[in-house]
Amino acid sequence: MTEPQLSPPKPATAPPHFQRAINLFDAIMLVTGSMIGSGIFIVTADIARQVGSAGWVLVVWLLTGLITLTGAVSYGELAAMFPKVGGQYVYLREAFGRLVAFLYGWSLFLVIQTGVIAAVAVAFAKFTGVLLPYFSVKNILFKAGPFDFSTVQLLAIVLIVFITAINARGVRAGKLIQNVLGSTKLVALGLLILLGATLGLNHEAIQVNFADLWTATRHAAPGAATGLPGGAGTPISGTALVVAIGMAMTGSLFSSDSWNNIGFAGEEIQNPERTLVRSMAIGTAIVTALYILSNVVYLLVLPLAGSPDATTVAGRGIMYATDDRVATAVAESVLGPAGAIVLAVLIMLSTFGANNGIILSGARAYYAMAKDGLFFPGLARLNAAGVPARSLWAQCLWASLLCLSGSYGQLLNYVMFSVILFYVITIIGIFVLRRTRPAAPRPYRAWGYPVVPLLYVVTASAFCLILLVAPDTAEFSQRGLGLVALGVPVFFLFGKRFAR
Repeated sequence: MTEPQLSPPKPATAPPHFQRAINLFDAIMLVTGSMIGSGIFIVTADIARQVGSAGWVLVVWLLTGLITLTGAVSYGELAAMFPKVGGQYVYLREAFGRLVAFLYGWSLFLVIQTGVIAAVAVAFAKFTGVLLPYFSVKNILFKAGPFDFSTVQLLAIVLIVFITAINARGVRAGKLIQNVLGSTKLVALGLLILLGATLGLNHEAIQVNFADLWTATRHAAPGAATGLPGGAGTPISGTALVVAIGMAMTGSLFSSDSWNNIGFAGEEIQNPERTLVRSMAIGTAIVTALYILSNVVYLLVLPLAGSPDATTVAGRGIMYATDDRVATAVAESVLGPAGAIVLAVLIMLSTFGANNGIILSGARAYYAMAKDGLFFPGLARLNAAGVPARSLWAQCLWASLLCLSGSYGQLLNYVMFSVILFYVITIIGIFVLRRTRPAAPRPYRAWGYPVVPLLYVVTASAFCLILLVAPDTAEFSQRGLGLVALGVPVFFLFGKRFAR
């Protein structure tokens, strides 16, 4: 009698895990692609109204570049020390403990990451309206009391859902989109700079813009400026000028943000100790150079001052470009009416790529929080593709809700105070860890320590202080600070429940 044949045991299925699929080029594209969204094409109009002269406009962008670069080369020390999924959340946890880390993660989910996603998605939808007028803030689909739901909000939400679905399929799908769109918009922005500097030179604008570089004036926003003669403004100097520069930097810093997002994906990066540092330094340097050159071109093509009642691109100037679309006005001056369409397509690609990088990165922080027992435990799971799909969809839901409330500018003010506040705390963490863990391995040490990190802390802190006291930003910045503080009772009330 033959013995029954036993089938061999099936090999155990390996649990889902992060895949190290991001190389240096991918990482640089994630940095540059996440940074370049819609801001560079829009915010110079408001900066021009705040400071009123070509010299001070360029100073705002140079200061922004300095702050961003000093932050990146300092931050790299922490990224190399802790190349873990979760990025800045992990650095804060290691330097200051669970409470500070939770406050960052809480703010990241409620307003920092999701607020940026919402703002960029709304910008995508508005520029889609240049090609398809159906998408307009005036095209209201339904009303509910004081609440209006427009086609712009609908398209913004659809965009967020679509990009989230792509990234839920795996990190390779997300990085492929980022590589294609990231390289495309770098080339396109470079071409815009080249064409503007060669074909679009406006000698009258150059003479007006550069004849008096340093007489600062503050101008009314378009809705409040009716009746003012072109170029009229209130002279400012001293403290008022410092405050105006700080307020103007809200837009430029927003345009230069998200350089740190690559750190959230630490365990998906090849050779992370080197790649994280190099990608942040190279990426921020590329974007800073492009931003400064773009603004130089704006000033070579269009007059800075103008009138909101003018009917021509030159007459409205940079200050009163239609819907603040400065880059579109420059493209129209260089390419004619087709320029508006070309720029709309470029900005749609740019905002799509920016949101892809931001959506891909942020979900990793919520995953890390949940693994630490500081957020909903269901988010501490990877799907079969090795990505935190539940975190991605939770982020998608909240960002979509943010699309329904607040304007682009309001989201900017909420976001930027909290963003810079936590950057300052994180950079201070370098000093703390140098003291508490002097023997810890540091594959990269902050360049220029302690001067460069300290320079970042001082300048960024001054910016936060200005936002807290300046009339136009104080309300939203104080609300942002209150939102961070609200995380303290949440931590103590729900921390144990999250852990369970």
